[in-house]
Amino acid sequence: MCDMGGLDNLIANTAYLQARKSGEGDTKEMQKRRKSLSLPKIDQCGEVRQSIAADYESICEQQPIGKRFFRDFLETVPENLVARDFLDEVSNWELAEDNIKSSTMENIITNFLKTGSKNYLSFMSSDLVSKCQAATEKDYENVVQLARDEAKLFLQGKPFQDFQTSPFYDKFLQWKVFEKQPVTDKYFYEFRVLGKGGFGEVCAIQVKNTGKMYACKKLDKKRLKKKSGEKMALLEKEILEKVNSPFIVTLAYAYESKTHLCLVMSLMNGGDLKYHIYNVGQRGLELNRVIYYSAQITCGILHLHSIKIIYRDMKPENVLLDDNGNCRLSDLGLAVQVKEGKSITQR
Repeated sequence: MCDMGGLDNLIANTAYLQARKSGEGDTKEMQKRRKSLSLPKIDQCGEVRQSIAADYESICEQQPIGKRFFRDFLETVPENLVARDFLDEVSNWELAEDNIKSSTMENIITNFLKTGSKNYLSFMSSDLVSKCQAATEKDYENVVQLARDEAKLFLQGKPFQDFQTSPFYDKFLQWKVFEKQPVTDKYFYEFRVLGKGGFGEVCAIQVKNTGKMYACKKLDKKRLKKKSGEKMALLEKEILEKVNSPFIVTLAYAYESKTHLCLVMSLMNGGDLKYHIYNVGQRGLELNRVIYYSAQITCGILHLHSIKIIYRDMKPENVLLDDNGNCRLSDLGLAVQVKEGKSITQR
């Protein structure tokens, strides 16, 4: 006798895996889909241009599309490009393993901070130039931090002003207008259910015109109303919009249908940490994995604290792993924003 439930599950899994495969490759089908992306004309972006505050941190650091176009713009001016490359090298040094940290620092000093070097930072103040020339090995970290501050200040000046009158900024505005277009369930293909919760389920979906795969958290409106969960759902959306960390799931889209509120987020294919602890190999985790996951979890929580958000739901099943074994915090439904001078007392 045919197991129809098992057959349905097999079909769902096959379709899901095929969608993941098609989304990863630059196939003719993907190229065809991407051509259907039609950005608005620049003369349709006037309202958005007026509404966006000229905030360097927001546009060039926090917003991925703004950061991408600003980096592309910096490549058009050699002095600007040197500042970008210097900041990239400092970031690499901060993340470097201990055994190469000192050599990475020496390369930064030699390539960017010594007079006559190929990539010398010509915008440095005279005071910082003097400190760089007199610096010994024990001073390297201090002068690099000072140079980083001046490089960021430099980019926030004329380069950022010039960026706002460039074609790169026009392209940024076109994408911001495109973002404002209404999103519905017709924007996606829906695949198998990945999990279920008290307010609904999470399923795999694919953006039709890009092939990008995501996880869609579908919250049933009737259940939300019955359990007074509307406020919690909207608060989760608001918090996810503020988050910008590689260690927390990212909100890509949010929309509603007649029956559901839908949050479209990063697809984490590696399962949750609870599953890895109890169901993969010998029960528990090796010490090196514990240290690795703990560091990433701590980075995620520290980011939330930096924007005055308390997570309040730390448990293994809320830590999700991606294809490469890196983890992110998920399910911010119980998180709260701390207001200045006020205590959090509710459960």
